[in-house]
Amino acid sequence: MTPDTTPAELEQALADAAEAAAPLAASAPAERAGWIRAVADALDAAADELVPIGMRETSLPEARLRGEVARSSGQLRMFADVLEEGSLLEIVIDTADPDAKPVPRPDLRRVLVPLGPVLVFAASNFPFAFSVCGGDTASALAAGCPVVVKAHPGHPELSVKTAEVMLEALRVAGAPAGTFGLIQGYDVGVTALKDPRITAAGFTGSVPAGKALHEIAVTRPEPIPFYGELGSLNPVFVTHAAIDARGKDIASGYVASYTLGVGQFCTKPGLLFLPAGHGLQEQLVEATGGVAAATMLNDRIAEGFASGLDRLRKVDGLRVWSEGGGATLLQTTVPELLARRDEILEECFGPVSIVVEYASVDELVAGVEAFGGNLTATLHAEAEPDAELAARLLPLLTARAGRVLWNGWPTGVAVSWAQHHGGPFPSTVGSIHTSVGVTAARRFQRPVAYQDTPDAVLPAVLQDKNPAGISRRVNGTITTAEVSR
Repeated sequence: MTPDTTPAELEQALADAAEAAAPLAASAPAERAGWIRAVADALDAAADELVPIGMRETSLPEARLRGEVARSSGQLRMFADVLEEGSLLEIVIDTADPDAKPVPRPDLRRVLVPLGPVLVFAASNFPFAFSVCGGDTASALAAGCPVVVKAHPGHPELSVKTAEVMLEALRVAGAPAGTFGLIQGYDVGVTALKDPRITAAGFTGSVPAGKALHEIAVTRPEPIPFYGELGSLNPVFVTHAAIDARGKDIASGYVASYTLGVGQFCTKPGLLFLPAGHGLQEQLVEATGGVAAATMLNDRIAEGFASGLDRLRKVDGLRVWSEGGGATLLQTTVPELLARRDEILEECFGPVSIVVEYASVDELVAGVEAFGGNLTATLHAEAEPDAELAARLLPLLTARAGRVLWNGWPTGVAVSWAQHHGGPFPSTVGSIHTSVGVTAARRFQRPVAYQDTPDAVLPAVLQDKNPAGISRRVNGTITTAEVSR
């Protein structure tokens, strides 16, 4: 058991982060990219030491954890590349135009600057990719913000060892002291969140904990943005035509997806809507029964799952199709779901999912409309026969989810430029931001525009000669060329 961070240690971590904020903000994009790449290289080099610790603390298999290490180092390198290219700064330059109507236009130069020290609450279910060295940390460092990570109690030793690897890499690479720090303890995290030196926070966890922390963040004397990923059911909707074309593949894909990682993915498909008479019950039950039992991440999550499953078993209108072994499959109908919406549409984190049968297109639409915000929503359909139905459903899914999938499964979140991992509440607190992909850094930046400022005193990235050679939008055109006034 790792002891909680002491008040003196917390004060030192926050003071160091505050001290590092100015030099980090002033660092050149290429310099910052070098620091981030150094962390990525160090993580890869330390995988043989870190992965066994992760296996012991989380019960996750070696292949899964090694994949997470690669994902973490990969997203760090992606941010380094974007820093050097320049898009992360969103530089926009409008040169002066004395002939502009109705009034002359001044010289305006806009750039994104870092907010300052960021507090990251690490997640339990991805001990690398959403934890100490995860996406929140990577995107905040890329934005130029010092990061203080509140370690998750589910993997404390791994958190400490990962932090040691990162700290040494940053030190050797020449990053300012205080660029990164680690703290432990629930109350310690709350105290840090209330501290005026923290300017933003990222969180991945449960709805109750996320709502409580969000309330603290926005009711401080100086409120700060709180980016929380809280909970998601990730419904999947299947048409008659899709069943006719590939029903068996849909059944096997669904069971594989909702039981992946012992059902401990935030994108687990919690409900599958099938047309009445689908004929897949036998295959679904057989596939579910074939899922081997596995240990969950920690005792607290296992206890929460057991409690949630017991609650679902007692809901009128929910029938058990398969249980025992490593997964549970329940079944209901759209009318029964609508009659007990709040009870059925409460997330149960773990290897359980619900098949919901609909008797008509109107019932299918009513099923879609029953949902609040989700990270994902999936439609399995056939393009030609389902064109009219898809045109009706996709806007409804778009209104309720941050990522809409066609003929796929929501588990697995690619780290890329176009990715959006967020959605309307309660999936996330702020639906306009993502925690995965390049634009995740935008959460920890704010825009500043300089008006008629002499070139010599402008930040280097805004100067006429563009000494870093980065991408900028000048008078409406993306270019890396020198600005002529």
